[in-house]
Amino acid sequence: MLQTISPALARRVALAAQGFGKPAPAAVGIRQLGALVERLGLLQIDSVNVFERSHYVPAFSRLGPYDKAQLDRLSAGAAPRLTEYWVHEASLIPVDDWPLFRWRMQAYREKAAADDAHWSRDNAPMLAWLLGELAANGPMRASAIEHDANTRTGPWWGWSDVKIGLETLFRWGDVVSGGRERFERVYALPERVFSTALLDREVSAADAHRSLVAQAARAHGIGTVSDLADYFRLRTEPTRAAIAELEDAGELIAVQVPGWGRGGTPGAAWLHRDARLPRRMDAAAVLSPFDPVVWERARALRLFGFHYRIEIYTPKEQRKFGYYVLPVLLGDTVVGRVDLKNDRQAGVLRVQASWAEPGAPADTAARLAEVLRSTAAWQGLAEIEVVPRGTLAAGLAAELA
Repeated sequence: MLQTISPALARRVALAAQGFGKPAPAAVGIRQLGALVERLGLLQIDSVNVFERSHYVPAFSRLGPYDKAQLDRLSAGAAPRLTEYWVHEASLIPVDDWPLFRWRMQAYREKAAADDAHWSRDNAPMLAWLLGELAANGPMRASAIEHDANTRTGPWWGWSDVKIGLETLFRWGDVVSGGRERFERVYALPERVFSTALLDREVSAADAHRSLVAQAARAHGIGTVSDLADYFRLRTEPTRAAIAELEDAGELIAVQVPGWGRGGTPGAAWLHRDARLPRRMDAAAVLSPFDPVVWERARALRLFGFHYRIEIYTPKEQRKFGYYVLPVLLGDTVVGRVDLKNDRQAGVLRVQASWAEPGAPADTAARLAEVLRSTAAWQGLAEIEVVPRGTLAAGLAAELA
């Protein structure tokens, strides 16, 4: 008979697996940041910088204030501990996990070879030239390679042929990330960044999927098939096969969670054998829109009853909650959302809107005020200003006064 995990316990398990519920360390340095990325498996990268770039926020949410330069150091230098690849969108991952995505690199290459219209088919000389430039000059940004013959085209990103070529080679694994400069990716030949042992490591697609599903299960604590597949953007069939093998090995335990199935019925899920089962959880944080706790919107709804859509691409007049809205995690659930803007020039953290979820506890404004004070200090901002928009705005303004 399947073990039943209550929705409340499942919620606490998920948060504990993500690193919540532990006392903040006295100091946050390279060791703590490296351990956190190992636990999470990745940090999703996003270019929006209205508050803070997304890959910096999860560490703050879990560990408290820290020096962002320390996180940058983990992905830079001659022997980086983190690198970038397309895993759950563009993400930072432990360097040792890079070979687990060789099957994806090969799939990108094969898809391009089978597509007569693919950019690479007509631009093989450009790809060869780019590899030659990196071999001759070492790691470089796209902007450093571009020359007068290249013209930026396209309605959105306006990438040049150089940028398209480098990103194509990056997806194929022929070039890798050598860190970032002013948030621009630095491209490098793999042998300039990775050890020979890492480059010689071959992992079959089946073994890679098993490792990635196991890692997703550790990071989620508990999850459905779709949860475990989504973490590293895997297809359902190989995910199911990996789950079956991990269950046979005793690493995953099949359970059911009331309300997680269709129509509110019990739903199938898998608990990682090392997952903590906390009796209580008392987190206090704002979450990046791209935090693993909330990035899969169906899971956020299932875990917290929290319906979440980021509205940065929604026309202003159609936005319900704001532009860059961060979920507010208090205790073991999401109790509100705040639209934050980092006004660096004025030295002000602007709370453009603040909303309480139905049933939010009475002390939500008071606890959120403390979180925002810590947030402003982390960002080096002297003031917090609350715009009177949202159901939580008046209470929050009073607490911050």
